[in-house]
Amino acid sequence: MSGQAQRNGMTFDRHMVLDQLGGWRGMVDASLPTIAFIVANGIGGLTVGIWAAVAAAVVVFLLRLVRRESIQQAISGLFAVAVAVVIAARTGEARDFFVLGIIRNAAIGVVLLGSLLVRWPLVGVVAEFLAPSHLGQMSTHRLPSLRSRLTRKPADQAEAAVPERTPDAPAERHWRDDRRMLRAYGWLTVLWGGVFLLRAVVQFVLYRADEVELLGTSSLVLGLPLTAVELVVTLWVVARLHRHRSEEPAAGDPPAA
Repeated sequence: MSGQAQRNGMTFDRHMVLDQLGGWRGMVDASLPTIAFIVANGIGGLTVGIWAAVAAAVVVFLLRLVRRESIQQAISGLFAVAVAVVIAARTGEARDFFVLGIIRNAAIGVVLLGSLLVRWPLVGVVAEFLAPSHLGQMSTHRLPSLRSRLTRKPADQAEAAVPERTPDAPAERHWRDDRRMLRAYGWLTVLWGGVFLLRAVVQFVLYRADEVELLGTSSLVLGLPLTAVELVVTLWVVARLHRHRSEEPAAGDPPAA
């Protein structure tokens, strides 16, 4: 099999990358405990807010069980909510519900930007793990709509399940040896790292000012909406990189007539 045929030998399931990341529904589900805490804390105080957040996290977990979806994200969400409510309960400060998120955002932002120093941009590492560009898998990628992801029935999801993959063919040229790909993944890593640090800085300022309502609002505004924009941009850029890689002439392939 020639290198070009090998690249185009696999078709890309347009839902694969989003499903690996939890999908649109998973991102919405992750926001529900925070929404519940903000609303309940504003109405009934810290204790009510804590119980509302826990209840929302448990409901999300049970819904994913009923829908027979992956519970990995729900379990991590339960753990994060549990740690957040324990911190807030022990200190008696509603603002401490957001401490874990501030620390997590700062740490992820630093790690992402730090990966640029060693020329291993983490967005590239993740993208190439989920869908290797030397296979040309994302060259015809289309983003599914939020509505279609939220309204899809479990039976439809089962029908659309990605069949078991055969092992990926080894790359003829590593993506880090392609200056265009390395540069693009570098800028995408800057984008994601910068957004994580932006969340951390904004929330830390509001935390120090003890602005609980604004903390919750910023958590939501800088959460799902901004992440959705980042994903759209990232998948668009990665799709172009895959097209660029799949069009490269492979070593040993005859030149085009």
